[in-house]
Amino acid sequence: MSSFYSREELERIGFKSVGENVLLSRKSSIYGPNDIIVGDNVRIDDFCILSGKITIGSYVHIAAYVALYAGTAGIEMYNFSGISSKSIVYAITDDYSGLYMNNPTISSKFRAVQGAKVVIKKHAVIGANCTVLPGVTIEEGSAFGAMSLINKDSTPWSLNAGCPFRKIKDRHKNIMLLEKEFMKEENQYE
Repeated sequence: MSSFYSREELERIGFKSVGENVLLSRKSSIYGPNDIIVGDNVRIDDFCILSGKITIGSYVHIAAYVALYAGTAGIEMYNFSGISSKSIVYAITDDYSGLYMNNPTISSKFRAVQGAKVVIKKHAVIGANCTVLPGVTIEEGSAFGAMSLINKDSTPWSLNAGCPFRKIKDRHKNIMLLEKEFMKEENQYE
């Protein structure tokens, strides 16, 4: 038996839509699959959690132990983006001010769950053990070093790190040329 779901099993999970060549670990947890769109050539490794309204583009890798908590606010991952192991993306969170109670065992009458869409644009890379907070847009080509706290929008084509993150330097755009070459090669073999 493969450690990834077969095509037939993926279709039975009930995703809103699921592309071709998707490798989804049998050890992942999917909550609300009818709100999740998965593109082509996607790999989601062991022990990942996908929960809520999530759109995953094509040629995306989500490494082991990543959690995407989207709620109704949503998380969007564009083509060629990736998230390294043990990172967490929050589009929703409780209000921790003390004005409200916290955690899902409490009635919503006593809680204040806040949410804002998280967008991870094309060629963005999130390193291991990073945390992304609600409302953040990770701009095209942005890359984040391990253990970064991503609490605000990034600058396109930047290398970033820290807690909270800061821009270290610009990132090379050669990836765009490689993408064109890669796609030409991919289309030749269809």
